[in-house]
Amino acid sequence: MEILTAQRLHKKFINKELSSFEITKFLLERIKKLDSKIKAFISVVEKEALDAAQRADQKISQGEINPLLGMPILIKDNISTKGILTTCASLILQNFIPPYDAEVISRIKNRGMVILGKSNLDEFAMGSSTENSAFGPTHNPWDLTRVPGGSSGGSAAGVAALETILALGSDTGGSIRQPAAFCGVTGLKPTYGLVSRYGLIAFASSLDQIGPIARDAFDCALLLEAIAGWDSKDSTSCNLKIPNYSKIIQEPLEKFKIGIAENLFLEKLDKNIKLAIEDSLSTFKKLGGEIISINLPHIDYALASYYIIAPSEASSNLARYDGARYGYRNKEALEINTMFSKTRSGGFGKEVKRIIMIGTYALRAGYYEAYYLKAQKVRTLIKKDFEDAFRECDLILTPATPTLPFKIKENITDIWAMYLSDIYTVSINLAGLPAIAIPCGFKDNLPIGAQLIGKPFCEDFLLKAAHHFQKNTDFHQKTPEIALG
Repeated sequence: MEILTAQRLHKKFINKELSSFEITKFLLERIKKLDSKIKAFISVVEKEALDAAQRADQKISQGEINPLLGMPILIKDNISTKGILTTCASLILQNFIPPYDAEVISRIKNRGMVILGKSNLDEFAMGSSTENSAFGPTHNPWDLTRVPGGSSGGSAAGVAALETILALGSDTGGSIRQPAAFCGVTGLKPTYGLVSRYGLIAFASSLDQIGPIARDAFDCALLLEAIAGWDSKDSTSCNLKIPNYSKIIQEPLEKFKIGIAENLFLEKLDKNIKLAIEDSLSTFKKLGGEIISINLPHIDYALASYYIIAPSEASSNLARYDGARYGYRNKEALEINTMFSKTRSGGFGKEVKRIIMIGTYALRAGYYEAYYLKAQKVRTLIKKDFEDAFRECDLILTPATPTLPFKIKENITDIWAMYLSDIYTVSINLAGLPAIAIPCGFKDNLPIGAQLIGKPFCEDFLLKAAHHFQKNTDFHQKTPEIALG
């Protein structure tokens, strides 16, 4: 079976070797065949997808050349889609159909992309395994007994299992990069402000960012070109000229410096991951990279800082879900306060309740300065550490995860072990930086991912480094057996 990327598929469209309708129908059949085992999808919009594919084929036949025209895509189910169920994998929104599209959805529709459906996730994007979903866990295509990572686990698993060509995820503390690493695909978390958050159902507003998930860096570049750019509806959106990423990354990779922080190679880092990262460094050396040591002295406090800031913002953001205007409502309550409490108690899952309680505690009178304010000060120090490091280097390389994909239910009751899954990723969100996870090895047929961190708004160079790495390795070309059957 030929492994199709967006780049290859576009050429087939232009050469009339394949139509958008044909590939869309093929993928919808694969979803029917495979997804009962993987559960990457919460909803599939078959009729809408086929109609969009037919419209795209008509435009292609009229001579329109657009690298994403007719390209099938899977959307994480915390991104608003007009007329399509958007649940955040939560009972409290199980029947919610938005009356508007998120800005990124408007942009991909303008490119003529074909939405296949909405992907499973940890409820309200709060988790690292896609087990905290009201609709059940997603399974890793490489080993169905293991998690795909989270919270964008459905999007990453869908790409890995060849149920979609491209996917959108969101990343608050690693939710694109960690599942990309666990599923052996490529996932980019853009600089904060590069991609509009309008229509992204908020977890932690100062950390959330939408980004692409694909098989390789080239496809990520194509999708980023479509979704990046200023949006007047998002007050945090940055008004910058968006480069032609897919063209820039094909240019020669000149000499560059990669920073390595020794304090990130923890004792608990899986030895196989450490070896894979060391091999990756050797590849980057061959590509002209100079390896230097850098210092990130406050990085050890990133996880603690994150788990005060993110829950605090979540506590505020999720206060709107009370059953009064939309979503699930407890109908047994006889008065308004009881209705609020019973609606939230019955509509939210355990992890969401835990996050809300942590955040509410951190923000309460008398605790704000001791917790939230102190965490924000640490955040500032972490951001400065990265600024100082990037005066010496062009990129920073770290593992994407400390472990290989773990078994479903293995960490579900060990909250600290679950939170540690994001130990290499949360600091990037705190600093607002771009980072990409790329496959860099395998152990016992389980993927290993490396993380490349870039300077703010330097996605062009970040993607270029990842692209040239992938031109010299084949890890991103490997496919799980279940997808080939």
